[in-house]
Amino acid sequence: MSDDNLERIYQENLEERIISCLARTKGISLELAMKIYYSSRLADKIHRGDYGVQYLDHKVLVEILCETEPELVNSIINS
Repeated sequence: MSDDNLERIYQENLEERIISCLARTKGISLELAMKIYYSSRLADKIHRGDYGVQYLDHKVLVEILCETEPELVNSIINS
C-alpha cells in the first residue's frame, strides 16, 4: 500500500473520530456534527495538511473547532 493511500485512510478515520466526538460532546446527531465539521475551516486545514494539524488527537481537534469556530457550531446547532 502506498504512502498516499495510508494517509488517505488515516484521514478518513480521523474525520470519523472527530465527527463522533463532536456529536457526543455537543449532544447532537451525527448528521449535524458532519455538517459542522465539513463546513469548518478546520476540515480544510486537515485536508491540506496545514501545520501537521491532522496528526493531533481527535479530541484536541474537536476542542479547537469549538473554540475557534463557535459561530459556525452554534449556527448549525440552532438552525
